[in-house]
Order: sequence, then structure tokens, then C-alpha cells
Amino acid sequence: MQITTWNVNGLRAVLRKDAMDWVFETGMDVIGLQEIKSREDQLTKAQHELFADQHAFWNPAERAGYSGTLTLSKVAPSESIRGFGIEKFDAEGRVVQSVFDDFRLFNIYFPNGQRDQGRLDFKLEFYAELLNYVDELHKKGEHVVIMGDYNTAHNEIDIARPKQNENTSGFMRIERDWVDKYEEHGLVDAYRALYPEKVEYTWWTYRAQARERNVGWRLDYFMVSEGLMPRVKDVVVHGDVMGSDHCPVSLFLD
Repeated sequence: MQITTWNVNGLRAVLRKDAMDWVFETGMDVIGLQEIKSREDQLTKAQHELFADQHAFWNPAERAGYSGTLTLSKVAPSESIRGFGIEKFDAEGRVVQSVFDDFRLFNIYFPNGQRDQGRLDFKLEFYAELLNYVDELHKKGEHVVIMGDYNTAHNEIDIARPKQNENTSGFMRIERDWVDKYEEHGLVDAYRALYPEKVEYTWWTYRAQARERNVGWRLDYFMVSEGLMPRVKDVVVHGDVMGSDHCPVSLFLD
């Protein structure tokens, strides 16, 4: 099973660039898109036809042109859920849950904390409440896969210029501690578990030719329940796929 996560930074823009073509050509089973910035009714008929053979579950933000998630799946999940039950987070369209036979897949656009202290606090509260939710699922014996744009580079290996960004939201110690806490609660960063020394990034600012110079951050992860790790065969960063300031990342499950 191939599952792909991609922050498209505007679904309609990516579709206009034909940047989604590779998605349909590679035959992946599930793709989670973040920061879609659109509603279902804003796509053209031709754009909808691209998804004709997919089960599409939309979760746009209440605010127009902002945030939003979309999960596409070849096989319909037994259940699809918008959000995780906390209105102030759910209103921003940040979470889609897809329940499959033996695991629950989260497609998540984690908040960005760079705007001000209020948004940083909002981001940290999101981390905390989501972890509480996942803890309850683990207690019930469920396995989870949490894919998406975490908006935090976990360790120095995950960012090109760690020293210069110690006080920048996305690499602040208080944010990185939450990723540590997720690992302490039975979740594994699948890419880093397979590739402890590999340096790859998934996001580059549009400024100063950062992508061409590979001055980037690894922000897009798959965190999976420890019990699922034996089924994880690979995690691939598609750094050559253009169309967004993020690149897609794929998880291969046996």
C-alpha cells in the first residue's frame, strides 16, 4: 500500500500547473493533501474528472482561501471523519481521519506558529489535544498513521541551518519537544527510523533560490504506531516533484 502526503499550497494552483499528473500516473493508493485553500465546488468539471476514480473526502476551512485538507483513496475507507472534535481546530479544516481495516489514517495540516505568540500557543495546544486523542485510540488497541505537514523540523539533521533558526517557529525547542513527546507516546517517525543519518528536506522557502540551493527543512512526516513499524517497507521523499514549496513524501506499507 502506497500512501502519499503533500502540502500543495493551493490545490487549484497545483492543478493549473498540471503538477498533480504524477499522482495519477504512479498509481498510489491514498494521497493526503494539505493547505488546499479551496472548496469542492470551486473546482472545474475537468478538474473533478481527474478524481473520478478516487474516493474524495474534503475538509475545507470555514475561512475562504485558507488551510484545508483533502484525502483521496482508491478504496473507500469504512469511515471518514472531519476534524477530531475540538471546534476551534476543526473550523480550520486541518484534519481528515480515514478508518481502514487495521489502522486509522490521519491527514493533518498542523498549525504554523510564525505569525505571533497567539498562533504559537494555538499550535502547541493543537499538538497536545491531538496527542490526547491518539492516546485514547491506542488505549482501545487501534493503530494509527499520522501523515502531513507538521510545521516543525524535529532535529538539527532536519534543517539546513539549525543555529540560525533556533528562535524561529518551526524549530523552537518548545515545538521540537512536542515531537519528542509523540515518540514517547508510542509513535515512530518512519522516515527517520529507516534512515537515521540521511539528509533530505521537504520544504523550501520561495526566497533566495532556496530549493535550487537545497536550503530546506524536513516538515512533512509519517508518524506511525510502534506496532505498525514491522509493516513499513520504505519512506520516499519526492524532492524532484515541483508545483508547491513542499514536495510529496510516500509511505510504503506491506
